[in-house]
Amino acid sequence: MRKISFRDDILPLKDKLYRLALRITFNRTEAEDIVQDTLIKIWNKRDEWSQLDSIEAYCTTIARNLAIDRSEKLETQNIPLMEEATELPDALTPDRQIEQDEQLKLIHRLVNELPEKQRTVMQLRDVEGKSYKEIAEIMHLTEEQVKVNLFRARRQIRSKYDEIDTYGL
Repeated sequence: MRKISFRDDILPLKDKLYRLALRITFNRTEAEDIVQDTLIKIWNKRDEWSQLDSIEAYCTTIARNLAIDRSEKLETQNIPLMEEATELPDALTPDRQIEQDEQLKLIHRLVNELPEKQRTVMQLRDVEGKSYKEIAEIMHLTEEQVKVNLFRARRQIRSKYDEIDTYGL
């Protein structure tokens, strides 16, 4: 095992931890607090770092658990994330740009309507680029359960998107 450095190995993970916490809580302030609490918990457990297989999985698991605990305590509902300014190429025509913005908003809304487990699996796989094995470790699932949740999430989004796109609902 190599020696783990807080500055070099753990601090660079704060953006990933923030995105994960934000996806679960839907609240920027709560997500920032969760990241801070996560880093404090990790620092307090620094004696155990040498026993860990993956410090990233450990950090992500702590952040995920804190975010779920906080969102349950606050009884948050699926409130859609506010869209950050989306970078689109300048070559798009105004009508195509509006259409693309609407499609993106629809997809975000559909993702936000997913159950928490499916939403988290999708976030970790499609946004964070985690492997099935890493997601399984983080969420305490089997790799098969991760694949099933991801498949169901994608299928549900595709189905609802096609339905809305076709019928304009």
